[in-house]
Amino acid sequence: MKCIVCGTKNNLKERKANQGRCKRCQQPFAFEPSTMGAVQITDSLFDKFIDHISDNKSLYYTQDQLLYLVNKRLEHKSKRMAKVTKFIGGLIAAGLGVVILMFSQQLFIVYAVVAAIALVLFLVIAKKPKAQSFVVPRSQLSGWINRWNSLNRTVAKMLPPPRQEEEGAPVSEELKDYSFDRLVVCDRPEIAQMLIANNFHFENNCAILSFNGYPQSIFTTVLEMLRRNPDLKVYALHDATPRGVSLVYHLQTSPTWFCTSNVAIYDLGLLPRQIMKNSQIFLQKSTESAAEAQQLPAPVKEKLSPAEITWLEAGNYVVLDVFSPRKLLQVVSQGIIKSRDMLPGDGSGSIIDGEGTAWTFTTGVGVLLADDNFG
Repeated sequence: MKCIVCGTKNNLKERKANQGRCKRCQQPFAFEPSTMGAVQITDSLFDKFIDHISDNKSLYYTQDQLLYLVNKRLEHKSKRMAKVTKFIGGLIAAGLGVVILMFSQQLFIVYAVVAAIALVLFLVIAKKPKAQSFVVPRSQLSGWINRWNSLNRTVAKMLPPPRQEEEGAPVSEELKDYSFDRLVVCDRPEIAQMLIANNFHFENNCAILSFNGYPQSIFTTVLEMLRRNPDLKVYALHDATPRGVSLVYHLQTSPTWFCTSNVAIYDLGLLPRQIMKNSQIFLQKSTESAAEAQQLPAPVKEKLSPAEITWLEAGNYVVLDVFSPRKLLQVVSQGIIKSRDMLPGDGSGSIIDGEGTAWTFTTGVGVLLADDNFG
């Protein structure tokens, strides 16, 4: 195992002889794969996870974004091992088939037919999105993070949970005089915090708030300022959950928000149709989400297809944290750029993100929807 401080390779015997420290620089290893059971990682691998999610330690991210990355990478590793096992099993089965052929051609034909049917069923099932479980649960990742930090290392750029600040705290006069023409509303404070931490509001000249009132210290003041702007455009960013897909509706009908105005609201959030056929996405399922889907307001259901409603009522959901900070920043910034030259009802347009992924915008009455290929 390689020391991430000095780069020296230490085998298991050397690590044990040095009480879990590097033989050269004496830096303690955070992880010892030989004692970790089924899920094994090294210091180098964990450091790579941090580098990847933070874009080489340049972007802030939520702990859940790290959680989903770790699970995705380790799940892929376990799937590769499973494929190797199946391949070996296939070779053994093929050898048995040859033996059977030597004794009976009819039995071989039956064997071949059964094998072909099994292969077709496997391919069909493999392509169908399934609810996933965590290879590394939150509690285990938290333990890894605490161990990492205890060795005077830092999980670079990882954000703490959003703080509950006192509402009505003093707001600077400079902010009171400032006018934003754009507002991004997130359905969860964690995503709003991530955008703010990465200076998205400065780079795109927009305000960022969460639907439940984050950041509390300036929420009321900023929202009052925004309501006075006749040129305001609002962008909704949300999970593919019953609460998320209802965000635009609640922004349009809530007295706290814009029920008394005709502000244009652009939906840049995650919709079921964008990911319900994607077998690579980290899909989750819960009875709570299914119950919430049963209570969706009629106007929200009218914007969804029957397949999307069925998907939600089955308890399926996907959260924005499955995407990297860079991905989310690209989605929102390019959505804002695209909307500058469009009015609701003007038609549709396409966006290409930094990873070459394309998705289509289609406009409705006051709403701009990000269509089929989010992420």
